[in-house]
Amino acid sequence: MHKSFTTGADAAVSVWLYTSDAFKSLENDPFPSARAIAKAQGFTGGAGQMVLVPGTDGGVAHVLGGIGDGKDALAVAALSGKLPEGVYKVAADGGLSAASIAAGWADGAYRFDRYLKDKSSPPQLAIPEGGAGEALSAEADSIALLRDLVNTPAGDMTPAGIQDVVANLAEEFGAKLTAIVGDDLLEQNYPMVHAVGRAAAAAPRFLELEWGDTSKPQLALVGKGVTFDSGGLDIKPGSGMRIMKKDMGGSAHVIALARLVMATNLPVHLKLYVPTVENAISGDAFRPGDILSSRKGLTVEIDNTDAEGRLILADALTRASECDPDLLLDFATLTGAARVALGADLAPVYSDDDQLVADVLADSAESGDPVWRMPMWDPYLADLKSPIADLVNSGGGFGG
Repeated sequence: MHKSFTTGADAAVSVWLYTSDAFKSLENDPFPSARAIAKAQGFTGGAGQMVLVPGTDGGVAHVLGGIGDGKDALAVAALSGKLPEGVYKVAADGGLSAASIAAGWADGAYRFDRYLKDKSSPPQLAIPEGGAGEALSAEADSIALLRDLVNTPAGDMTPAGIQDVVANLAEEFGAKLTAIVGDDLLEQNYPMVHAVGRAAAAAPRFLELEWGDTSKPQLALVGKGVTFDSGGLDIKPGSGMRIMKKDMGGSAHVIALARLVMATNLPVHLKLYVPTVENAISGDAFRPGDILSSRKGLTVEIDNTDAEGRLILADALTRASECDPDLLLDFATLTGAARVALGADLAPVYSDDDQLVADVLADSAESGDPVWRMPMWDPYLADLKSPIADLVNSGGGFGG
């Protein structure tokens, strides 16, 4: 069971969720003096508003929670992030689904306290027993794993550390893991993964996990696993390098998604591919102007060593395509230009499958985790031409 959930609701504190419109038109008190208490506290049902109603024993007896227009399940996260330790149950859902409430609750109750001396326990939400509750818990556990991986400093979350995480999942769910490490990458034809990661003390590696019934549709998950990105010889400024432990966020996403697929026993043949490296600086670092070979057989001229993620992903995507998947999903922290274009709230999505994108957009809106489709504009391919190689790894400052 996820640590912010429980199945014991007997002594739980009731949480009453209301949209602004629903609370405005509320005719009867859900509990004694509810409207009077709300008025005194200025509660109107706005997103993130909360009133703790004391009981006769001095503890919390009821919680009024505002969810605004009811369209953003993350409003629940604003509540659980502020609640004191204890067990809570939803008495009024405000029109949100149980899954949305649980996801929002776990999101707000998340704590990254691995390095803290004093640790706090999250507030717990009572959820159903049985399959429904297990599914909610599996999703929350997987998202927490994702966040833990990204939050862990690069000194601890090395390429070997990524391998350890995937190995633990393989053991837990009976999956097969293949790890290709160091110079073996050259023998097994992952030359760009090797080139990007060879300068680091922690050896680069390519991880491949397989799980499920091979007769089922094959789902391929590929994630960029740059555990720290100095920029290489095209070194980043200090302000940009400071947060580069997050450059393995793509691998964190696919590892967590693979965990969720296995935990919920989805009827798929799962293939997980994680190229994981540290883009470091040493005498053996790859250089601007170098020409690298790729698994696909194309040569790539290096214009900028800080455009390294696409190099390791190229080898990984080639490997995934060799297995002819029914669906291939690729996650990566690419690129800073996309963040400039869309801001911090919208993740960019690229795809040549219109129906898949429509489904992703609909799901993202429902979950309160929005994404935005970006163009795949064929004329821009000309920007990747090199006079001395098949491709160049950076097409200039425009268009990402």
